[in-house]
Amino acid sequence: MGRLTTHVLDIATGRPAGGLAIELFRVDDELSFVRAVTTNDDGRVDEPLLEGEALAAGVYELRFHAGDYLRQSSARLTDPPFLDVIPIRFGIADPSQHYHVPLLLSPYGYSTYRGS
Repeated sequence: MGRLTTHVLDIATGRPAGGLAIELFRVDDELSFVRAVTTNDDGRVDEPLLEGEALAAGVYELRFHAGDYLRQSSARLTDPPFLDVIPIRFGIADPSQHYHVPLLLSPYGYSTYRGS
């Protein structure tokens, strides 16, 4: 059964990014809101963002609300912060597979990849 998962690591502190808000959208002719979640203390979401029949082939976008998280952490930020909402747009080609989209975050940069 296919599923979509994510997690966020704060690489500036070397710790999971707990309490970070994430929004998921499906991208067709326009953006369609799917759901909003918040990471737990381990920087993960408690359940898959999508799984089974709900996971369809297509284009999706995750929006990580990094600015809000960084303001609440010990990070020293400019005003406005360099990073605020981080959108990551990706495609699901085979909905029977596991798609894991992690975010490695710092106040001045980020990275992502297709994880396992």
